[in-house]
Amino acid sequence: MAKSKHKRKLKQKLTDKYRLVILNENTFQEKFSLKLSRLNVFVFGGVFSILLIALTTLLIAFTGIREYIPGYSSTSLKKKATRLTYEADSLKMRLAIIERYTKALKPVLTGEIEPEKIDSIKNEAQQSITLDESKLQATKQDSLFREKIEGKDRYPLSDGADGRAKIVFFSPLTGTVSQQYNTGDKHYAIDIVAPTGTPVKSVADGTVILAEWTAETGYVITIQHPNEFISVYKHNGILLKQQGDVVKSGEAIASVGSTGELTTGPHLHFELWNNGFPVNPTNYIDFQ
Repeated sequence: MAKSKHKRKLKQKLTDKYRLVILNENTFQEKFSLKLSRLNVFVFGGVFSILLIALTTLLIAFTGIREYIPGYSSTSLKKKATRLTYEADSLKMRLAIIERYTKALKPVLTGEIEPEKIDSIKNEAQQSITLDESKLQATKQDSLFREKIEGKDRYPLSDGADGRAKIVFFSPLTGTVSQQYNTGDKHYAIDIVAPTGTPVKSVADGTVILAEWTAETGYVITIQHPNEFISVYKHNGILLKQQGDVVKSGEAIASVGSTGELTTGPHLHFELWNNGFPVNPTNYIDFQ
């Protein structure tokens, strides 16, 4: 009985109406009035609190205000961290490429690798051929004429000192020489300017010992030739050969480009090495 009476009193307190009146202080004229109950106040207060919490959550989740709240990381900071991670990974790859390039080129430039082991090029012109004149059915005049012709070395292929074949180098590119070979400036190469896409040709027969990309010189291709000569072609646009390919003199191996950090425009940076030392390409090649 006491409990039901207490419930009725509580219900009555919640549902009892109260009037909120706003009066003019000077004239006591009623300006605004509103009937309220405790239950209405609780309901309106709860709905307002829920709306306020929802609005605050939306502002924090979808605006930049969340960056000022402790515990939330900045979006721009995340982007910078991601970009720096990619750049660090790219630098690691470039460093690995440079290390492989240096490791592969060092034995060649120091003379640790013999050219015969790379090219296996034999001078068949030096091999003597013995003919059986009885099977030729040649007359005495024919034999004398043949001996006379063979005795004349009209097109000598050897230098006479060590019997090795001389190498005839051809220009790798037709263009304008923009910078000469200069040991004082440590520029051990010839720079030849030409339009992008112009074919770059091998200066002589040989084997490709390196065809890679480096951060400073871009696409690089290196060819081993007979008599311990090595030719290097840098800043290419694209490479047409890969490591291990055998190339002929005048064969296209790349195209002119402007790759690498040290490039100054579309050109070919051409180096010529012999016995592990750089030599002036103009002493062997006519670039005009």
